[in-house]
Amino acid sequence: MASIDCGPMPLGGAGGDDTAVARGRELSWDGCVNVRDLGGLGRVRPGAVVRMEEPNRLSAAGWAAAWAHGVRTVVDLRNADEYGQDSAPRPAEMTTVRVPLEPVGTPFYAHWEKIDNLASPLYYPAMLAEQSERVTAAVRAISTAAPGCVLFHCSGGKDRTGLLALVLLTLAEATPAEIVADYLLSFERMRQRYAELGVPDQLGKVTEFLATRNTTIEASLSSTVATLTMPDYLLENGLTAAEVSDLRARLTT
Repeated sequence: MASIDCGPMPLGGAGGDDTAVARGRELSWDGCVNVRDLGGLGRVRPGAVVRMEEPNRLSAAGWAAAWAHGVRTVVDLRNADEYGQDSAPRPAEMTTVRVPLEPVGTPFYAHWEKIDNLASPLYYPAMLAEQSERVTAAVRAISTAAPGCVLFHCSGGKDRTGLLALVLLTLAEATPAEIVADYLLSFERMRQRYAELGVPDQLGKVTEFLATRNTTIEASLSSTVATLTMPDYLLENGLTAAEVSDLRARLTT
């Protein structure tokens, strides 16, 4: 689970989305803590896509809840060395598609690992520009999935998952404020998990790090959204018009 190696600092300047919409999107699946439906953000309909941390801790009841919510496809954004073992078997009819999003072993990864360990929104614009084929592959996995809800996740459900959520939500006409609020929720939801791993406060670390770059989480995400033209970005980077149409239909109808 990626973390930023910065000195500790108090929380500040970044709160979660406490609106009724956010509370309505929260999902309680036994074994995981950072699970939410993107329905209600922009034009996304409930039951289209769910974001979460890695599902390895889901119990049998947790997987049953995911199935009951309509999940039929799981898109795994992790690298092979992160997979691990599930605590309980996944439903046999549920399909898992693995689309590693981080370009581990590349000059791009080595560069950004030194800057922020790919654990802040600062690297998002470079990822979208220089690793567009990976982003497009993850989007395609959702567009071409079988009917039903699609669950997508990385390890902590914050950065890789956050980038894919940003792309989907921008296509679905969510506002920058909605996208920022959704991103921030993961810090609070994952606080206990990070504490169990002995990882210090991540919101404080990311906030402190971005301050050294004269920006904030909110400003960094908002500027990324402002420069992401949809659906042009997807069409210019390999998605077909039919795939974009199918994706919009999945998200919004």
